[in-house]
This record gives sequence, structure tokens and C-alpha cells, in this order.
Amino acid sequence: MVSKRLQEIPASGTIAISNLVSQMKAEGADVISLSMGEPDFTTPENIIEACCGSLREGFTHYTPSAGIPELRKAIADSARLDGIPCGPSNVLVTPCKQAIFMTALAYIDPGDEVILFDPSWVSYEACIRLAGGVPVYVPLSFENGFVPDPAAVEAAITPKTKMIIINTPSNPTGCVIPAGVLKEISDIAVSRGVRILSDEIYSSIVYRNRHTSIASFPGVFDNTIVVSGLSKSYAMTGWRLGWALAPEADISAINKLQSHSISCAVSFVQKAAVEALTGPQDSKIAMVAEFRKRRDLVLDLLSEIPGFQCSVPDGAFYVFPKYNRDVPSAKLCEILLREGHIAVTPGTAFGPGGEGFFRISYAASEDQLREGIGRIRSVISGL
Repeated sequence: MVSKRLQEIPASGTIAISNLVSQMKAEGADVISLSMGEPDFTTPENIIEACCGSLREGFTHYTPSAGIPELRKAIADSARLDGIPCGPSNVLVTPCKQAIFMTALAYIDPGDEVILFDPSWVSYEACIRLAGGVPVYVPLSFENGFVPDPAAVEAAITPKTKMIIINTPSNPTGCVIPAGVLKEISDIAVSRGVRILSDEIYSSIVYRNRHTSIASFPGVFDNTIVVSGLSKSYAMTGWRLGWALAPEADISAINKLQSHSISCAVSFVQKAAVEALTGPQDSKIAMVAEFRKRRDLVLDLLSEIPGFQCSVPDGAFYVFPKYNRDVPSAKLCEILLREGHIAVTPGTAFGPGGEGFFRISYAASEDQLREGIGRIRSVISGL
């Protein structure tokens, strides 16, 4: 029998869909998948070459647990461009998911409450529950573009509240939280003594203005742990490299867990990461421009399906359409996959507020997007 803590966490909805898609493809089905949060681009060649070069040079052994000095410096330099007042000593190199998991273990005790937005990425809840914490959902409104209401955040805080998790740009909605709203939430968190965990993995994929980090406001970094990485912005999902940014005492605490778990991030990938952050950025810029074109295409195609509504996402590479059929989200996505051979992710994979929605990833070619949304329209018209 597995542990009680493992029994209490939900399975990943996106991984479940991905596994089913793989099975159907192996059986010969022509499935188009718009379910996974993974760029369909190849990692830029300069990054690949930097990795290969480090391997040839024999850079294949342990590194310092917190990461190689040149990478910690490159990450800090990049973060300061977003206004985050950090230096190399404020950086821990680790996979982004690992950073979230270790932060939960480091700061959440059994019974502590953690504020999440609904909908939000399901792994936040899993990490909270594995640490013994209690997720407290603050609903987001479709009519408000899924922008959090600071007053609702403040109303959700109790004496047991330990942390607020922010994700901007958002998975699954693509919402970019306005700077003024982030400032209000940061003021509330600081005044109430609640730590902030800010997931900024999509920070480079924005379509209007610049990304604003909640840690960039004066005095807020002292109360915040920022996690980010290379997976989305450099098409490096399989490389599994990211980081945490925090005050030195917090980095030391989280690194204690790292030293007893993965020891350090992969050595030769760290060399590649230095190249990613300090080398040419042309590929990243071109990828973001292509994502914006695809977003506009998907919004146009969805607008032609009767009964569908969709807010305009300003970041990431997802749309989160609302539909008017009397079918649960999970059931609808099953029908789309079984009958239309089109894979999308049910909204309820992102919390109870996702009912009546599903997530489309437009990290796919234009042809796949046209064909995939055409299949959605065909199946929906028969319901």
C-alpha cells in the first residue's frame, strides 16, 4: 500500500491525456495532440553545441549543489533585467518543478494553508498536499479575464495561511497579471506576513508590454521565492533545468533539500544554460513571434464555433475556451479524443473552477491547429 500522502494527491491530467494519445498513436490512430505544454520547436543550435562541447571536454561530474558560478551569475544578471534585486548568491540551479516541490517541503508544515488561484496548474496542489498543507482556492473570473481580485486574496487569508502561489503568465489561461494587481497582492502578503511563491516559467512569452515580476517591487523580494527556467522560452523541456531566486537564507534552506535529493543539476546542461542566457536570443524572439501568430489564428478559428467564448491570453501558449454544452469537461475531452482524434486537456485538470472549459496548447504547427480545431468543431456540432 502506498503512503497516505501519495493517495491524497491528484494525478496529472495533462500526463494522463499524453499517455492515452501515445497509446492511440501506437494502435495506428491519427491523433492530433493540442494537450501538452511543450514548444514544438527544437532547442537552438548554439545551446546544443555548448552542451556537446562540455561533454567532449569531460564536464560530466558533480557540480556545486547550488550550481556552477557562471550560471548562477548569468541567471542573476537576467533576473535583474526584470527588476529583481538579486545576485549569484540568491540563485539555486535546479529543475523548475523541483524548485516548487522543495519550496513546499521547506516552508509548509502539516495544516498550513496555501492560497491558489482557481484554475491553476495542478502540480501546485500536489506539492502542497505532499508537504501536508491545505490548498485554499481563490476563484478567478472568466468575465475578468482570469485576473485575480486582490480583495478576494485578502479575504482568503487566515491565521493558518503560510503562502500565496502566483503564476504569471498563467497556465492554463495565458493571463498576464497586470502590474497594479501584483502590487496590491504583494502589499497584502507583506503586511500579513504571508510568503509568496512566484512561478515565472512563461515570463519570456508575453505579447504586450513586458513581464512584471512580483519580486521587483521594493522590499518584496525579501518575502518571495521566484521559480523559472529554460523549458518554455528556449524549447528545452527535456533538459530539465531551471532555478529558484530568493534571499540567501531561503536559498540555503532549499539547497539543504537539494543536497539530500538530486545533489545538483546535470553538469553539462548547466554549461548549455549559460549559453542560452548569454548567447544570441534570435531564436527565442522568433519563437515568441510565431506563438503570437498562432494565438491569433486559434482565437479566430474558435470564434467560428457556436457557443464558444475565449478570453484573449497575453502570454504563454494556451487558450482556455468556455463552451456551452451540458457535458462535463473531462467527458467532453474524452469524446473529442475518442470520436475526433483530437487531444485537449479538461479544465477540471486545473481545479474545480475549470469546469465548463478546456485547455488548448497552440504549441503546434499552423496546419495541425487548423485541422485540430476543425475536428473540435465537427464533434461539438454533433452534441
